[in-house]
Amino acid sequence: MAAETAESIPSAEISDELMVARAQRGDSRAFESLYRQHHRRIYALCCRMLVDRSLAEELVQEAFINAWRQLPNFRGDAKFSSWLHRIAVNAVISYQRKNSRWLNWLKSGTDDIPEQLAAETPGLKRDLEGAIAALPDRARQVFVLCDVEGYSHEEVGELLGVAVGTSKAQLFRARELLRGMLQ
Repeated sequence: MAAETAESIPSAEISDELMVARAQRGDSRAFESLYRQHHRRIYALCCRMLVDRSLAEELVQEAFINAWRQLPNFRGDAKFSSWLHRIAVNAVISYQRKNSRWLNWLKSGTDDIPEQLAAETPGLKRDLEGAIAALPDRARQVFVLCDVEGYSHEEVGELLGVAVGTSKAQLFRARELLRGMLQ
């Protein structure tokens, strides 16, 4: 395989590689550049997984703080954006585990969508984002990670600490709930 030339590598990847190297040497301005380049995508991910925009913003900040702390360990085996994405997903999952709202739903064994979310989102059946937001936490997590972000069930299982079969079942459940809400 031929070596990649600078022309064949997208400029964002070159920029990321250079900024990561500089940030790893302690250049906070280089990390600030990485933040500016990636924060919108990370914020969108957190919003989809959490529903709450202010909480999403907090967890975006936490994800970038964690990335800064872990940056010396970044080896470049994956793209920086993929590595950062994983840190953000872990921040959301960690938050949700600490606050265990989804645990209460899992223990209840109900398929009901929380009434509070349905009441806060008028026109829910016509609004895909609203419908996704109304999904129970675990179903929403799996749906966003698989169908929106493109993670495999194996990756989702690893991230959420569940079996692959559980991930598949939750995705099926999320799709069924969405179909019902959007009809």
